[in-house]
Amino acid sequence: SLVSAQPVHHTPPLSAMMSVQQPQPMGMEAAGRGPKECRFSPYIDNGGTAIGISGKDFSVLVGDTRCSMGFNIQTRHSSRLTQLTSKCVIASGGMQAERETLHRILKMRIAQYKHAHRKEPTTNAVAAMLSTILYYKRFFPYYTFNIVAGVDEEGKGAVYSYDAIGSYDRVDYTSTGSGSGLIYPVLDCALKGEHRLNVPTEDMSKLDAVDLAKDAISGATERDIYTGDSAEVAIIDSTGVTIEMLELRKD
Repeated sequence: SLVSAQPVHHTPPLSAMMSVQQPQPMGMEAAGRGPKECRFSPYIDNGGTAIGISGKDFSVLVGDTRCSMGFNIQTRHSSRLTQLTSKCVIASGGMQAERETLHRILKMRIAQYKHAHRKEPTTNAVAAMLSTILYYKRFFPYYTFNIVAGVDEEGKGAVYSYDAIGSYDRVDYTSTGSGSGLIYPVLDCALKGEHRLNVPTEDMSKLDAVDLAKDAISGATERDIYTGDSAEVAIIDSTGVTIEMLELRKD
């Protein structure tokens, strides 16, 4: 009799059964590095230094013109001072792009004030307006640290110091920027008599204040690589604003 053909089943060897293909890692895991966190910041500090000194009937505001990014000098001719009115000037440290934007908005607001009131705002009014503008942007602030200097309605020198979100105070002197840590001890010693045996008893004259500001920023350029090239020296009194140029280190 004929025997019907039965299907033959072949059992694979044990070694083949154990060598199961495992899923291969892909992307960064294949390199053994694991997940990587990426960060982005919209801000950058472009360096530079500014100094403000108020006197009996004048103010002095000084700012250098170097704009840096890291260890690179982007330009040697970036002004951080802007004249806002005939008796008020602002200087800003921090990010160059934010500074330009803020100064442009301030000039626009002051122009609107002039059209509405047929006169310039006082230095005190400009200082208060700047505080409002900065506080309005407190959740995504302008990366600027500002000094407003001028002469108030009584003819007295006025200097205002700000943080990034609009807190401000009227002070006798202040400094902001990358070299401010080198500037403050000089101003403390010369204007307040700190660290000195002979404390000055007389108010500093306009000429002495200008020379002090020049010496302070010139000294900062010796230690701070983000400050240098040249400086604008704004002298504000009852007659208006006078701006001088001071040459600084180029390296």
